[in-house]
Amino acid sequence: MRRIAIAVVASTMSLSLAGCGMLGASENSSSATPTRSNDVTVGVLMPEKTNTRYADFDYPIIKKKVAELTQNKGRTEYANADGEAKAQLTQMQKMIDEKVDVILLDAVDSKSIAAMVQKAKDADIPVIAYDRLAQGPIDGYVSFDNELVGEVQGRTLVEAIPNVQASDKIVMVNGSPTDPNAGQFKAGALNELSGRVTVAKSYDTDKWSPEVAEANMTKAIEALGVSNISGVYSANDAMAGGIIKALKAAGVSSGDLPPITGQDAELAAVQRILSGEQFMSVYKPYPSEAEAAAEAAVAKVQGRDLQFDALTRDRVDSPTKKDIPAKLVTVVALTKDNLKSTIIADGIYKVSEICTAKYKAACQALDLI
Repeated sequence: MRRIAIAVVASTMSLSLAGCGMLGASENSSSATPTRSNDVTVGVLMPEKTNTRYADFDYPIIKKKVAELTQNKGRTEYANADGEAKAQLTQMQKMIDEKVDVILLDAVDSKSIAAMVQKAKDADIPVIAYDRLAQGPIDGYVSFDNELVGEVQGRTLVEAIPNVQASDKIVMVNGSPTDPNAGQFKAGALNELSGRVTVAKSYDTDKWSPEVAEANMTKAIEALGVSNISGVYSANDAMAGGIIKALKAAGVSSGDLPPITGQDAELAAVQRILSGEQFMSVYKPYPSEAEAAAEAAVAKVQGRDLQFDALTRDRVDSPTKKDIPAKLVTVVALTKDNLKSTIIADGIYKVSEICTAKYKAACQALDLI
């Protein structure tokens, strides 16, 4: 991917996309004449269910925004592949056969889906890659700056290690090798970790499985000795949960866990951050990403080219296509210090959802309740 420099800033989800200058054109822009009415169908293909964000945040936001943009005449068709690339091929073929107007694709396997993307193009169905950069002739890409995500994780991990030295050993538990984002997260993290700590063990994790992450962490503990591990780079929150299980099984108490990273700001991870079991996560403002994707999809199918171009001002490269129009949304390092100003202020979670009885004391200490 062509690197786009984006500053890590505090989340400001209370501002509208248009207010932030993301659009450069109103939703009802007269700068382009629609080629289709509001009666559009947007196919939405999500990759897996281990990460709760797709069902809890991404799809509901996309569905709501599509309805809003089309005066409730448009609809969405949803499918989740549950981590199975073959299942996603079948789901996408079904959408092509049903002649949906546009497809938002979050690919399980970015390479194997390329032929199906070509089928969609042959059927005159635009495909916008969502969250993960799929191969093939896609028309656009809406995601986060993935290399920046890894840099934020790596930088925060190093800063969390007391009196850090280059000899301090960390374990890297990376994402799925079929997900192009995982490689970008890893590359970004290594930009921050290399020369500052020692990556003693590194694992790729099939299907982002927490169970696989737990098993690999157990191997790392056996090889290195639990007392010799200064920190753990976990590419996402679900895997961080498995890593913590492995460390506890090795006799490490909750208060003595090394700093552990994550990503996605899942509720369970937020509560682990509160309790001190997980040091940080990466908060990726899903409403910004999902709403931008919905707007791009509707603009594309309605022929609002100026609006689509305004939404996708960045450019990225895939292995099969260069200079892809893209929208890259910024991210925030989530720690105890900014829970209130990010996920709570943005309405991602209510205080009552986070501060259950188990976490009441920790929430009081942070003035959340």
